[in-house]
Amino acid sequence: MQHSKRSWRQAPAPPHPGFGRGSLRGGAIGAALLLGLAGWAAPGSARAAAPAGDRLPLHECRLQHPLEVSSIEAECGALAVPEDRGRKDGPRLMLRVSVIRALDRRAAAAPLFLLAGGPGQSATDLYLAFAPAFARIGRVHDIVLVDQRGTGRSDPLACDYPDDWRAAADPLAEARDVTTRCLARHGDRVRFFTTGEAVKDLDAVREALGYPRIDLYGASYGTRVAQLYMRRYPSATEAAILDGVTAPEEVIGPDTPIYAERALDAIVARCAASPPCAHAFPALAQDLGSLRQAFGPRMTPLTIDDPSSGMPLEIEFNRGMLSASLRFLSYSATQASLLPVLIHRGTQGALGPLAAQVIMTARQVRDQLATGMQNSVICSEDVPFYRDAGIDRAALAKTYQGADQVDAFEEICKIWPRGAVDADLHAPLRSAVPTLLLSGEADPVTPPADAERAARGLAHHLHLVLSGEGHGQLATGCVPFLMAQFLESRAPEKLDTRCLERHRPAPFFVSSEGPAP
Repeated sequence: MQHSKRSWRQAPAPPHPGFGRGSLRGGAIGAALLLGLAGWAAPGSARAAAPAGDRLPLHECRLQHPLEVSSIEAECGALAVPEDRGRKDGPRLMLRVSVIRALDRRAAAAPLFLLAGGPGQSATDLYLAFAPAFARIGRVHDIVLVDQRGTGRSDPLACDYPDDWRAAADPLAEARDVTTRCLARHGDRVRFFTTGEAVKDLDAVREALGYPRIDLYGASYGTRVAQLYMRRYPSATEAAILDGVTAPEEVIGPDTPIYAERALDAIVARCAASPPCAHAFPALAQDLGSLRQAFGPRMTPLTIDDPSSGMPLEIEFNRGMLSASLRFLSYSATQASLLPVLIHRGTQGALGPLAAQVIMTARQVRDQLATGMQNSVICSEDVPFYRDAGIDRAALAKTYQGADQVDAFEEICKIWPRGAVDADLHAPLRSAVPTLLLSGEADPVTPPADAERAARGLAHHLHLVLSGEGHGQLATGCVPFLMAQFLESRAPEKLDTRCLERHRPAPFFVSSEGPAP
């Protein structure tokens, strides 16, 4: 078995491409990253009656950037798949599919299927937020976007959970109430929105489009989907790129607060090792500690300019808002570059900038995450294994997130219907599929150790660890070039990664004006 791992210091990156694995949002399950909104118009209901075995007709369409600054030519369609594969005559779901054709129409390269994170993000949103990163790949590869069942425009399972900084007398009771109301809307059918069903859907799309073999790009939770597809359909998988890797054995939830704490410590240490940052904020660790100590019991009312409308907005800065700000700003080196100055200003009483960052990010995330679909995955595939995971509540209590996430998951999953789970979902994967694994050294949800664990059973792989970076390396430095080269060569061990030597993480802001000159 051939193993390879390389580490580099890496350049600034735009926000990460995969949702955080089950980050808490006010007793609900939320995401923790900033992505652009996107979508495409398609007629018809998400559920329809259609004969099995139909090929997938496509029509010309354009995928519209959320800010309407650009659009992308594509071919779009919808494939009917069984909602419950145990019922031949049961209702069907319409999977929304978009194909961006290769620039070279004569190219015979396998298409690249994108698998989004969350769980709960759509592949269409992922692509539109990071389309330039796929430009080189798109020269010779079709790029295929399948909104996973329960996300995007494939029968999204949305729930209206509150934001995590809004104080509630009994957060768990509120979570139960919201979950009950969400289930009243979606029904018991939510048990069919699991990873195993999504993998079967993906192969149905492959067959309907007439592709004999495909490549996979999975981000965050999408790496779980990719690895299960590699397990189920090895002969249909040419190569895989796993970005922000969740090992098959990993259970989402219990370790996330510990990973987040380690990432925060790494950011503080990187500031201390950077002369401009250390000079500007010589007591950063103490500043952070004082904020954490203050906003356990303390709450401070604030009036800030709404980051969307500019109108006055009355809020309450509390433990939840501090936790959310630390979580959101830890996801990439670009976002982390703001943390020292915002923490320092917070200790001086200027909490508004921290609050504004949280509110702006959370609104954009909320519009892209189907929390009901996330519940379906986690309540079926993760929470049932919590007892065997050996949750260390004393260790969780020492983190800035605490055990809130675990408690919320367990409470929600007492109500949420559980779906069938593949018996080997959490078994180690052994595969000969050439695989490129990407990790950030300071990833708060999928640390490099997860990728190392996943790589043990991969016969041909390369694991790149980018120093100082966070969650998702898709658009970082020369990574898009390396991904394209990997898909062309299928030889991960021979990939020339010297281009990474020229890059560094984003420099820290030393004031509100920016980094040191």
